[in-house]
Amino acid sequence: MNNREKYTPWTHTYHVETRAAQGDGWRSPTTGAVPPAISMGATYARDSEYRTPAGLAYLRDQGAPGFEQVEDVVAGLEGGSRGLLFSSGMAAATAVFQVLPAGSRVVVPRTMYFGLTKWLLEFGTEQGLEVVQVPMDDLDAVAAAVAAAPTRLVWAESPANPTWTVTDLAAVGAVAREAGALFGVDNTVPTPVHSRPFEHGADLVMHSGTKYLNGHTDVVAGLLVLAPGPDERAAALWERLELHRRLTGPLLGPLETYLLMRGIRTLFPRMRQISATAMALAEHFAGHPLIRKVAYPGLPDDPGHAIAARQMSDGFSGMLSLHVDGEWQRSLRTAQNCELFIRATSLGGVESLIEHRYTFEGPGSTSPKDMLRVSVGLENPADLVADLEQALERAAKEDR
Repeated sequence: MNNREKYTPWTHTYHVETRAAQGDGWRSPTTGAVPPAISMGATYARDSEYRTPAGLAYLRDQGAPGFEQVEDVVAGLEGGSRGLLFSSGMAAATAVFQVLPAGSRVVVPRTMYFGLTKWLLEFGTEQGLEVVQVPMDDLDAVAAAVAAAPTRLVWAESPANPTWTVTDLAAVGAVAREAGALFGVDNTVPTPVHSRPFEHGADLVMHSGTKYLNGHTDVVAGLLVLAPGPDERAAALWERLELHRRLTGPLLGPLETYLLMRGIRTLFPRMRQISATAMALAEHFAGHPLIRKVAYPGLPDDPGHAIAARQMSDGFSGMLSLHVDGEWQRSLRTAQNCELFIRATSLGGVESLIEHRYTFEGPGSTSPKDMLRVSVGLENPADLVADLEQALERAAKEDR
């Protein structure tokens, strides 16, 4: 659907929960269907005057009908000005670094999604990027790294996958702004339900739409959102991102676009329930005799709790990590003994997942060997607790 054909009966501005649930009120302009239909065309016919009736010419150039709805809705939920939909979270994130000028210096977290770290170190550096990794929860280290040389971009992820380290977004954003650097934030885990990075100085927000935005483990997608009233540097970067997507083609298919929008409609109730269950699990296993540490920013004694409580609202999302006591192999056996938790990669779905991250990442992994990454879903909290309890007990008995 093109903006010129967008139909909505709304005459008022509604709360974000309402905007998500009704997809900003978009309807089919021809039938009024709720939701708009899936259009599978890859190219579009022109009339006798060589005009495109709906402003669409080719799938790679503008995306399919439905693209603009997803982009507009997510941009609105984030409080941003424009959205850009990609074929995956990695396609969206790496696009930001790919459109920077050659020789650009970027400051990124030492702990963040391992796929982006790997791409930056293996491909970004080959393309001329100077990649500086810092502990993003150490503001002095961030400030020193940014001040050491002209920096083009500071990137943050909070809470950071997979240890859930919390970054003070407002403080890091101020450091970036003072140095004339752009500030990008991966908001995949908190989602706009729990965190709105533009309120803390971000110029750009990234989402792996595969995760909570979709929420049903059946779509791979990514999005970028531009800050409201962007300055000239951010606006110029955005123009390059639009050109990059049009020329390189990391596009989402029409069916996947439809499914992503369907998932976004339930984002707020899903996230609130998931976050409440994650908190219940974190509280239950904090101080557990078979658990050395629970990493979850919602816990009062978590190192990042004070900052997380200040910059997150309505919960702390659904990701936590359990550090199992004993030899590290016990953590792997705990995952193997789970019945309800699904041993699988990814996060953000309605099903609870558990992963021994060190084993998944393989050689070179920086994930702690004793750590289990847990993605909490929509199951009954008591069932999830019972499954982890029996898995921990069985793994401990195997050591005796």
